[in-house]
Parts: sequence; structure tokens; C-alpha cells
Amino acid sequence: MIDLPKVRQDTLYCEDKLFFNSAGSSLPPAIVTQTMKVYLDDEEQHGGYYVADKRADEINEFYKVTAELLNARSRNIAFTYNATDSYARALSSIHFQKGDLILTTNDDYISNQIAFLSLKKRYQIEIIRIKLDDRAALDLNDFEECMHKHQPKVVAVTHIPTNSGKIQDVEAIGRICEKFDTIYLVDACQSIGQLPLDVYKIKCDFLSGTGRKFLRGPRGTGILFVSDKMLSQELAPLMVDMRGAEWIDADRFQLFPGARRFEMWEFSYAHLLGLSEAIRYANEVGLGNIEKYNQMLCTHLREALQKVDGVHLYDEGSKLGSLITFRKDGISLQHTKVHLEENQVYFSLSTKNNAHIDFGRKGIDWAVRLSPHYFNTMEEADELVNVISRM
Repeated sequence: MIDLPKVRQDTLYCEDKLFFNSAGSSLPPAIVTQTMKVYLDDEEQHGGYYVADKRADEINEFYKVTAELLNARSRNIAFTYNATDSYARALSSIHFQKGDLILTTNDDYISNQIAFLSLKKRYQIEIIRIKLDDRAALDLNDFEECMHKHQPKVVAVTHIPTNSGKIQDVEAIGRICEKFDTIYLVDACQSIGQLPLDVYKIKCDFLSGTGRKFLRGPRGTGILFVSDKMLSQELAPLMVDMRGAEWIDADRFQLFPGARRFEMWEFSYAHLLGLSEAIRYANEVGLGNIEKYNQMLCTHLREALQKVDGVHLYDEGSKLGSLITFRKDGISLQHTKVHLEENQVYFSLSTKNNAHIDFGRKGIDWAVRLSPHYFNTMEEADELVNVISRM
């Protein structure tokens, strides 16, 4: 499956800590930072314009490796600054009018929820959230009923919610969206680099992702997939610049044909090349292999944590990914944080401000979030459980 010794050798700083925060910002393979440093050295010597021209073919490889990652075509890929940037550019391209409706979920990412509320305030649109079934997964019957009843302008779903390990059935939702010819926006921020993604199976019109999480790329990088359907309808961000359109005369511009119309002209090519290497590395390891290994690792960790007195896991859903949320009875947030940090555990804290609906339903105001990835070992998982049991 995975050559774990090689992966760990390529991950230079994984040995001196218990790093379980890939859902926040992961440890990159060495080739990622090496590539960025070489490019920046080149810019230092020759200036950015000269280097970009000289290395244009290498820069264009980004679109090919990303297309391979998503089973897409290069023309459907755009580089952005982060997942929220991708998401906002997609939303801004949609022509909302008063009374339009966004159908979304209780588990969508905080920035997405705020964006929906911002659109509601500006355009007087409506927001409806899909119900959960008895296993805390999306209720597809309720979803289809909402589609019939409300005819939403957009369906927006986060594939793996940031405060829960559940994996939403984005392919089933896509089939229903296709039947109703509804714009379908998928936030793959936590799933890209963790699971195999196929935009044609998902049937999405937009898919957003980040480089810094499970893809193991640099911060300040993002990905946006735009379907041919959206491109043919001449959708583009609200603010297009010369990267996305040609200025024909004083009062007209013409959009460029591909998804790069969603890009801005100025961005960091060093970061783009770093992300290219991270994606190439993931493609070579194989997303199917990554998914299988992570499932074994997370199952092992969840089962071990469930045996620790006082530990409560808060992940729900019929299918779980590489995010594990927990608390330990009688242990405060501050004590939990200090204990984990003193034992060189890298983790994230999720608070109710990031998940009002989900945490409100669960009756908690914070939880520790662990996010194992394929460079972690079973031995590290066991050591982590021992640290938590001593808390």
C-alpha cells in the first residue's frame, strides 16, 4: 500500500513530535519547500517576471497534476489563495436575485455559513439547511423534498465538515442536483488529499480545496474546479481582472475560455509550484492507498480512545474520515491544551463559535480535533492514547 519509511523520510520533521493536525496545516514533503526555496532564490537573482517567463512550462504543469487529482481537464482548474477564496469566487459568479434560495447543511464550514448570511443580507436570498437522519448523515429524502418544494438556486455542501469526522455523500447529492439542473458547489477543503475525488462522479459545478491541509502543500494556496457547464454560461467572479478577460475596447471585455478566468493576475508562483509538488507527491502515493491507510489508522485510534476512561468521541455519521473530535470528563479546555502541548502533541481546538449548529446539538462548547494522516504510524497513535489517558 504505502511505503511508510520512505514517506517519513520525505517528511523531515515528523520524528520529534506527535503531529496530528493535518486538518489544520500538515507537514509537507521536503520536495515542496525545496521547490519553493529554489524558485525564490531564482527570483532574488533575476526578478519575478523573468523567472515566470523562463519557467512557464513548469508553472503550467500545476493545471495538469491538479486535473489528474480530480479526474478533470486542465481547462477546468484555477489556482487561488485558499479554499475560502475559491469558494467566494465561485459564489460571486452566481447571479443571485431577491428570493433566490441556497440549500445547504448544518455542518457547512463557518466561513461558508457566514458567506451565505452575507449574501442573504445583501440580496435578500433565503437559506435552508438539510435535515440529518438518525445516524447524523444528510437525510437524502429531506434533501430531495426540499429540491422539489423550493427549487434552490444553489446547493452547497461541505464534503467533510471541519468539526466532525463525517463524510457526506456528495455523489448522491450530485445525482439529485443533476436531475433538477441546480448549481452544485462542493467544499472539499478537508477531503482533498485525504480521499480520491472524481468531479464527474460527484457531478459538481464548482469544487473548492486548499493546499495546506491533507494535500500537504504550502499555506496561501487553493484550488477551484469549474465545470464546462458553468464556463459555457460565462460565469466568472464578480471582480474579473486581466488574468480572466481581454479588454477589447474602452467599454467592453471578453472572458477567457477556461477556469483561469477565476484567477487573479498576480499571485505567488513559488507557492503554486510548491502546491504542484504536493499534488504530484499525493498522486504518486495514490489517493486510494492514502484513504485505506488512514481508515486503518483512524479506526485503530478511535477504538483505543474509546477504551480510555472519561473520553467521549463526538464524531457522527455512517462514514468517517481522518478527523477525530473528543473531550475528557472533568478536564478543562486550558488543562487539556497545556497537557497536550507539554507532551509534544500537535492538534487543533474547535469551539462553538466555529460550529454553532453542530456543537449546539451535541451540547458542547469545545472539543479537541485530531487529524491523523498517512505519515503517522500506529505506534504514534498508541503513544498519543497514552498521553491522553494520563491527562
